[in-house]
Amino acid sequence: MAAKKYSFAVGEKGFLMDNVTTSGQSDVILETQGLTKHYGGVHALESANFKLRKGEHVAIVGDNGAGKSTFVRQITGVEQRTRGDIIFDGQSVNFTGPLEAREAGIETVFQTLALADDLDVPDNIFLGREMTKFDWLGPFRILDYKGMRQATIDGLNRTAVKIPNIRNTIRYMSGGQRQCVSIARTASFHSKLTIMDEPTAALGVQETTQVEAIIKALKQNGEPLILISHNMRQVFDLVDRIVVFRRGRICGNLRREETNPQDVVAYITGAKTGKEYEATAL
Repeated sequence: MAAKKYSFAVGEKGFLMDNVTTSGQSDVILETQGLTKHYGGVHALESANFKLRKGEHVAIVGDNGAGKSTFVRQITGVEQRTRGDIIFDGQSVNFTGPLEAREAGIETVFQTLALADDLDVPDNIFLGREMTKFDWLGPFRILDYKGMRQATIDGLNRTAVKIPNIRNTIRYMSGGQRQCVSIARTASFHSKLTIMDEPTAALGVQETTQVEAIIKALKQNGEPLILISHNMRQVFDLVDRIVVFRRGRICGNLRREETNPQDVVAYITGAKTGKEYEATAL
């Protein structure tokens, strides 16, 4: 079987209308229709209608248990939805696991980081998409360790992530370094969509600045992003739109430039309520 080849680079108020490019092709990269997840009698996610435009950065906010991470787990195939539809890049999808989502072009930084503790930095960054040499040998191709190490160094330099020794195993790194490795892995490959679930929750000021620089670079490169964060300063600095989840439902869809942190908190706490919102692309 031929190996897959990956390119290494670093790259509301009120309801909103659908956007279609002048060529007639939809510019929506991700859409969910009635996305629902029940755990027995617990309704963790209920009828989530969401759209994300190509190049758009959207923050998903809400209290713990509001449905944010559940929403992401359905999109990325970590869990199977109870009902609803997911349309990614114009195609209806039903990922059976995160690997399928990644192969389709969705890169995700999970809260659990999903790193292999006994592997070093290059092996973690290229895990599942290793660089090889002597491909003419067919099934006997050889891993290109030198190429992966150099590509890792180049990628870390471009993202300004500082790891003292990339040959150290992940097990012996600090929590902040582990988080940076996970984010660098996500940002180091061209993707159609990047999802970050609380990417700076365990980081210090300097490391948080590095992560935010990566997010800004993704924006400059026109790569869409879903950011889950409790950090209001970060949300207002980095995204175009804010989608609020409360008790498993989308209760607010706010343009960043037309709202403020107090309004967002009011939606999160339920102080502001209204008709059901559809989180629709700008």
